[in-house]
Amino acid sequence: MTGLKAPAAPTRPAEERTLGLPQATALILGSIIGVGIFNLPFSLAAIGPISIVAMALTTVGALSLAVMFAVLSRRLPADGGPYAYARAAFGNGTGFLNAWSYWITAWAGNAAIVTGWVFYVEHFVNKDGVVGWSIAIAVIGLWLPALVNLTGVKNMGAVQLWTTVIKFIPLAIMSTVGLFFITTANYSPANVSGDSDLSAIGSAMAICLFSYLGVETAAVAAAKVRDPSRNIPRATVYGTLGSAVVYLLSMIAIFGIVPTSQLAEEANKASYSVAANSMAGSGTWAGDLVALAVIVSGLGALNGWTMICAEMPLAAAKDGVFPATFGRLSRRGVPTVGIIASTVLATVAMVVSYSGSSGATVFNTLVLMTGITAAIPYAFSALAQLKWRLLDRRTGNGARFARDSAVAVLSLAFSILFVWYSRNSGDDWWVVWGPFLMAGAAFLLGVPVFLAVRNRMSAPPAVPPYQ
Repeated sequence: MTGLKAPAAPTRPAEERTLGLPQATALILGSIIGVGIFNLPFSLAAIGPISIVAMALTTVGALSLAVMFAVLSRRLPADGGPYAYARAAFGNGTGFLNAWSYWITAWAGNAAIVTGWVFYVEHFVNKDGVVGWSIAIAVIGLWLPALVNLTGVKNMGAVQLWTTVIKFIPLAIMSTVGLFFITTANYSPANVSGDSDLSAIGSAMAICLFSYLGVETAAVAAAKVRDPSRNIPRATVYGTLGSAVVYLLSMIAIFGIVPTSQLAEEANKASYSVAANSMAGSGTWAGDLVALAVIVSGLGALNGWTMICAEMPLAAAKDGVFPATFGRLSRRGVPTVGIIASTVLATVAMVVSYSGSSGATVFNTLVLMTGITAAIPYAFSALAQLKWRLLDRRTGNGARFARDSAVAVLSLAFSILFVWYSRNSGDDWWVVWGPFLMAGAAFLLGVPVFLAVRNRMSAPPAVPPYQ
């Protein structure tokens, strides 16, 4: 698989490591908390309040992933995160598969985020959901954060920090004050899907996973983080724990405040705004404020994920695993090609998904597609951890072996389950299997790229000792 080493891409000077612990934690929080959680009640209304159980189980999986990435990043604080772990453990071919899969996750995730973001923008404009205008709004939502990223890392970090502060406001209110407005009768019936409870929970978990995508973003952006071996693990755990608390409490509140049948209505896509209006009791001012906060939240998530969209190809290009053009930096120190290419692909995915589908189907299809493509690098990261920890034990370093192995096995199991349950609901096979069809098409695009770069890949790095 290896051949002549590709020309080295320009390296970032030390002063460009501009993300300290607060900014790295904000990157985690801002990437995890986008608009996914704000759209979940609408997306899960067809399943019912039993989705809260699914969210709790997904939270366990997300926390296991966070702990696993924290340990891996201490051992190998390499730019690219999951890609770097898979490549170091299993070679360049597996490294390319993971880099390509994660890149799909990033730009398809942006397409899903912007689709959910449109729900809240349309709380104010295009209330009839005219598809052409929805697409136009989504295009603005994708390209505005791309422009911020093109201006440099410092601006991106500042936007990420402040949008993260704002996005916590509706979640904090809903997960505290909202608990006092719960009507317990709204939790019954718990399962309205028509499937068994187990199937309903599994289907809901696949959608819930999207809300936790981002636990690995600090590891992916390791080259931008100061003191990465210390700050990446802390930011990963702090950011995931913070997200988990507000996620679970706010989901309990939303399903308890608004009846499931009302959440399922197309007119109530902005679920948190509907719940806020119900709490306020009169007028729409509370829902309007929540919608504005979610709009800011979505822009923050798109800002962070646009950076991640470019960071993975940049890391891979440095190793010759991606085309060299993705490794070139602009005068502002940003990978322009990665930012633009990812935003173009996200735009195409969003437009294709809108063709002939309602907003809910578009959002769920893109969400499930990203679940499939994210689960692959998550699973390989777990396999890398298991491989290295077994080798450690054989060479006499068995410290924390049971903990790390258990976390890796749990992460691997969750990754497999997320792929298994990533099917849409519906009667038409192309709707049901749409996430797999879109993911498959995106993977096929990587075949000619792999064939073009396979003889220029440099050798994977040696794996450092366990820390």
